[in-house]
Amino acid sequence: MEENKRPLIVLTGPTAVGKTRLSIDLARAVGGEILSADSMQVYRHMDIGSAKITEEQMGGVPHHMIDILEPWEDFNVVIFQKKCLECLEEVYRRGRIPILTGGTGFYIQAVLKGIDFTDNEEDSSYREELEALAREKGAGFLHELLRQADPDAARSIHENNIRRTIRALEYHRLTGERISDHNRQERRKGSVYRSCYFVLNDSRDRLYGRIEERVDEMLERGLVEEVRRLLEMGVKPGMVSMQGLGYKETAAYLEGEYTLEEAVSLIKRDTRRFAKRQLTWFRREQDVIWVEKGQFDYDDEKIMEFMLRCLAQAGIVP
Repeated sequence: MEENKRPLIVLTGPTAVGKTRLSIDLARAVGGEILSADSMQVYRHMDIGSAKITEEQMGGVPHHMIDILEPWEDFNVVIFQKKCLECLEEVYRRGRIPILTGGTGFYIQAVLKGIDFTDNEEDSSYREELEALAREKGAGFLHELLRQADPDAARSIHENNIRRTIRALEYHRLTGERISDHNRQERRKGSVYRSCYFVLNDSRDRLYGRIEERVDEMLERGLVEEVRRLLEMGVKPGMVSMQGLGYKETAAYLEGEYTLEEAVSLIKRDTRRFAKRQLTWFRREQDVIWVEKGQFDYDDEKIMEFMLRCLAQAGIVP
C-alpha cells in the first residue's frame, strides 16, 4: 500500500531554527515546490513580523500558501487544510514533489494524517457565544472553562490563545469528547502520504539567541511601522491576523498599553515559549526524523546528504 501513496516531504522545527534556507536547498535537490504551513504568512501586508520569505530568497523555487488572504479575513486549520490540499493537487499534476514547511504542527498534522473536520463545521452558534464571552470576561475566564472540561488541553494551550481555546471548547461541546484525547488518537494514525517528516532542531541556547536576533532584526526592518500601517488600514487588534507573535504586542505598544521596551521584551519571551511548545508538539508526533544541527557540525551539505538518504529509503526520491 505504501508505494501507492503519493510523496510528501515535511520540513518543520521551532521558529528561527533555519527552515527557510534548508527547504529551498531541498526543493532544488529533489525537484520540489514549497507549501507554507505557517498561520501568519498567509496574510498580505504582514511581512516583517511573520518573517515572510522574499522573492529573492525563493531563488526561483515555487512557493504556495503565502499572501493568499487579507489581514481582516479569518484563517484556521480547516481553511488551511482545504487550500493546502488544492495546492498539493496542482503540484502533483506538474509532476513535482511537495515540501510542506513551517512551524504550525497542527496544520501539518491535518494534512499529513488527513484529519476530517467536516463534523465540526455545522453549527457556529456556540463558537459565537464563546467569542462573546471572551470579549466580555477575558481570555482567563475562557481558559478556566477549558481547564474544567479538558485539563490536558488547557495545559498545552496558552491562556492568551483564544482561538485554540475556543476550538477546544467547541470540539468538546459538539462531540462530547476531549480534544486532547482526539489529538492523541490522531497522532497514532499513519500518514496518508508516502512521507518523511523532518524536524530541524538546535541547542536551546543557540535557538534562543537566534530568536533574540530575529526580533531585533524585525524592529530594525520596521515592525512598528508595519503594524501602524495595518491599524491605519482598519485591521483591529482582536482580529485573527493580529494574534501573531510580534503583532499583538506591537499593537498594544501603539495603543499605549506598553512601552516599546516592554513590548520587545514580551515578544522575545513569548517567542521563546512558543518555540518550546512547538518542540513539545513535535516530540509527541510519530515517525519524526530529528535533524539536530549540532550533530552535523552545522554543515548544510551533511544535513542535505542525510535527508536525501532518508528520502531514498522511503522511496520518495531515487
